[in-house]
Amino acid sequence: MKKKMSSNQEEVSMNFLDHLKELRQKLIYSIIFFLISFIISFYFSQAIFEFLAKPLTSILNEGNGLIYTALQEAFLTNVKVAFFTAAFISFPFLSFQIWSFISPGLLKKEKQVSLPALIAIPFLFILGAAVVYYVISPIAWKFFLSFQTAQAEGINITLQAKMNEYLSLMMTFIFAFGLAFQLPVVLLLLVRVGVLTIEQLISFRKYAIVLAFVFAAIITPPDPFSQISLALPVIILYEVSILISKFLSKRKKNQDLDNEE
Repeated sequence: MKKKMSSNQEEVSMNFLDHLKELRQKLIYSIIFFLISFIISFYFSQAIFEFLAKPLTSILNEGNGLIYTALQEAFLTNVKVAFFTAAFISFPFLSFQIWSFISPGLLKKEKQVSLPALIAIPFLFILGAAVVYYVISPIAWKFFLSFQTAQAEGINITLQAKMNEYLSLMMTFIFAFGLAFQLPVVLLLLVRVGVLTIEQLISFRKYAIVLAFVFAAIITPPDPFSQISLALPVIILYEVSILISKFLSKRKKNQDLDNEE
């Protein structure tokens, strides 16, 4: 009996070690992919930064632009641009590696639920980033620049934006909206696995509105415009999640009725 238990323990230990080796291998692949992406992104970092700065530079007065006040600031800004770009590019690859590691242990139903979510996550993040770049940031920058007015005769307030500070602000917006746009995926998964119900989502609506503004206040710069511009899409996404949940629930009931017939 002891020999049989010892054999089972050794088998479990070997399986565990095999899983660790497989996980380590996939993490190494992900790190290598990230480093390659970082090197390529750093080579194009100036062009990428110009693209990110376009919503601001396109509305600045002629002769105005971005500045840097420290000797190493331009270089460090390019490093940050390369890092963010590499992380953005590498995320789908990392997600695929994680999926390939855990998928053998999932049931068929769990795979049917998690695979669409895995595909939707990067898509929704890109959608959130696009909303920031093409909609929110042009309006926000024009709003902030509207305070560039004369306080007294001969004294003007003009913007001298620093490269590093602008990049941090832009990436904060992109990260905040990209994260917020994951809300439908999270809610739909919770409803699909039975953790939440549609009725609970509806009854929780008033608290969700408050939490949306709290989330926006924490993750965005401390000004009302930025907070409102993030909180409103979160509230809209919450309502969209309820509508999609109702649609999927109705379709599932119809499928169950068809199967019974």
